[in-house]
Amino acid sequence: MLSKLTDFLETIVFRHRAWVIGVFLACSGLLLYQSMHLKLDAAFTKNIPLNHTYMQNYMKHQKNFGGANSILVSVCNREGTIFNQNFFDRLKDVHDSLFFIPGVDRSQVTSLYSASTRFTEVVEEGFSGGPVIPADFSSDDPAALKLVSENITKAGIVGRMVSDDFKCSMVTAQLLELDPQTGQKLDTLTFAENLETKLREQYEDERISIHIIGFAKMVGDVADGAKDVLLFFAIAIAITALMVYFFCKSLLLTVLPLLCSIVAVIWQLGLLTLLGFGLDPMSILVPFLVFAIGVSHGVQMINYVSKEVVAGHTAKTGAERAFRTLLIPGGVALLSDTVGFMTLLVIDIGIIRELAITASMGVAVIILTNLILLPVLMSYVKLGEGYKLRFNKQAARADRFWTLLANCSNKGEARIILVVVAALFVYGWYQSDQMKIGDLHAGAPALHESSRYNQDTFLITDKYAISVDYLSVLVETVPSACTSHEVMSAIDEFQWKMENVKGVQSAVSLASVAKLINAGYNEGNPKWRVLPRNQQTMVQNVARVDTSSGLLNGDCSVMPIILFMEDHKAETITRVVEAVKQYRQEYETDELQFKLASGPVGVMAATNEAVSEAQTPMMMYVFGAVIILCWLSFRSLRATLAVVIPLYVVSVLAQALMTKLQIGLTVSTLPVIALGVGIGVDYGIYILSTMSHNLNQGMSVRNAYFDALKERGSAVLFTGITLAIGVSTWVFSSLKFQMDMGILLTFMFVVNMLGAIIVLPALAAVFWPEKK
Repeated sequence: MLSKLTDFLETIVFRHRAWVIGVFLACSGLLLYQSMHLKLDAAFTKNIPLNHTYMQNYMKHQKNFGGANSILVSVCNREGTIFNQNFFDRLKDVHDSLFFIPGVDRSQVTSLYSASTRFTEVVEEGFSGGPVIPADFSSDDPAALKLVSENITKAGIVGRMVSDDFKCSMVTAQLLELDPQTGQKLDTLTFAENLETKLREQYEDERISIHIIGFAKMVGDVADGAKDVLLFFAIAIAITALMVYFFCKSLLLTVLPLLCSIVAVIWQLGLLTLLGFGLDPMSILVPFLVFAIGVSHGVQMINYVSKEVVAGHTAKTGAERAFRTLLIPGGVALLSDTVGFMTLLVIDIGIIRELAITASMGVAVIILTNLILLPVLMSYVKLGEGYKLRFNKQAARADRFWTLLANCSNKGEARIILVVVAALFVYGWYQSDQMKIGDLHAGAPALHESSRYNQDTFLITDKYAISVDYLSVLVETVPSACTSHEVMSAIDEFQWKMENVKGVQSAVSLASVAKLINAGYNEGNPKWRVLPRNQQTMVQNVARVDTSSGLLNGDCSVMPIILFMEDHKAETITRVVEAVKQYRQEYETDELQFKLASGPVGVMAATNEAVSEAQTPMMMYVFGAVIILCWLSFRSLRATLAVVIPLYVVSVLAQALMTKLQIGLTVSTLPVIALGVGIGVDYGIYILSTMSHNLNQGMSVRNAYFDALKERGSAVLFTGITLAIGVSTWVFSSLKFQMDMGILLTFMFVVNMLGAIIVLPALAAVFWPEKK
């Protein structure tokens, strides 16, 4: 059946070669035009698992308490404290500029200049209070500055809005989902650029420093770093071109696979635009992988055609035979890649799903460009006698190496290889079992520790008792519950327990604020920092807390407990979330529920849990797809196992490597395993497609493997080395997540290649024993 289909396609394609080239040219021109309209897309909601329970709670209460998409701007005096005219003038400028940046929720902008930033004190006549910065404040009046200093202390905002050393002050804001000017989704990258141009560049000087953190700013910095991808792409093309030329010693044969791979990238980007997708900072790496995969399969094609021409056939005949021979194994390998990437769709996070679509679409296009266009172009190539002579010399030198490598299929050597592989697997399994889910380092994991964003993060964490790393536990109860001593006491006790969990820096809730107000009503005596049992007194205390504080909603039926974290490392998030789940059992009733979670750390916790839940199903799907495709291709359980076992061992070793290098399993590293398996299966399929045919003819395993090496070995070695060299350049990236992906992909490309040329024949020696 497959042979008939292959013969039919061969007849159609090679009888109408000019038409085939014309169709590809027309489509390439159209898709090139479309690709020019491709935009970067880094929406906040793409980075979170929207269907996760935590995120359902987050979205449910987002309007009342703001979202996790916040911005913190710390204005710092480089010399001395904040109490001088220059600082307060600059702080007001920053507040006003942030207020008017499109995309900011203006009702959620807070600083010392906000009318909602108030203080309260007890005086002889009762209570006195007002804005921390009075309406008639003049920054050039020393008496006014002294008054503001006193008001800051009375307001209890040191550590939150003013740094502990009084050298910095904070301006915070929540972002809208939609841009109020355009009505479209907020352009995160444009917003991040505005933060730089309208805040840092305009107001930072030798006396004042500006420090900005938050999701939008982090994504903007990642996007700036992602621009280096174009440089890495150019380097990869140059390296690949040199490697292909070194492999085939022909300028024309070097250009053709590179050209077809570039066409595949153009088609991929054009199709993404047609389907309404954009490129985010993570999937911007995918075009390089598509190019690399295209070249690897293209090398198989030019290698086969070259052998046919050297054997005395015309280029057209050689191209036809290459098409007929490689269509099935090449198609199966590329389908395995495509299906492997599509398994990422099981992960309910938009950025990974778009990565899956982008990668699978690109690899699917390679089936057309490399298995149809390339052989058609090769059919027009004319190779001279000089090329044939060089090819024969190179083949003769390679035969000596293949003879040595074929020993891997001897029974004695095979047993040793398999024992070593088994030992590595056991070690890898032990190490991979210790792999952590989530970020393992402080700061933004996508950026290096030395980046400006992470340095700003460390400064804000050091100087304030708050940071962008906070988690909100949403207490859902009945309306007016904030006047109930029982409810407020439960919140207060829960908060106290959480404050004593390692990793929680501080916490605030309506209950803790009500206790401070109660003490204020009693001459500020610390003994009265308790929750009153009298309901009227409780009403009096709570009434002074406005809904704009973010500590209660309009009818007092939802009251967040905000936990400010020391960092967002995986172990810290896990410890705090587990503590919430444990302690809430003591206080929950039918009318009182402690819901996880809101805030940036709540988003991270949901993401980590989504990644953890998706890890096993993703691996099952990707290996299930590979097993099914190998079975359909070889119709042999032995052949399928010979391909899959090395892949599985390498995937376990890759996870062990992540543990050793302290790389957590995150949104950016999870796809690497699927990508590595999807691409790594190509080696085994190409080697075994030749071996399987020879074994079915009764040839010994060693001879079958030796023939497979002569026919495919050079291309397989070239592919593994070229792919590895290309992605290894990512270690110099300004993006840490790209560096991590580069390390892991380099490992998987090289070790999967070694698995195909060393472990696969050793398994074959066991699965196909010699007949006596």
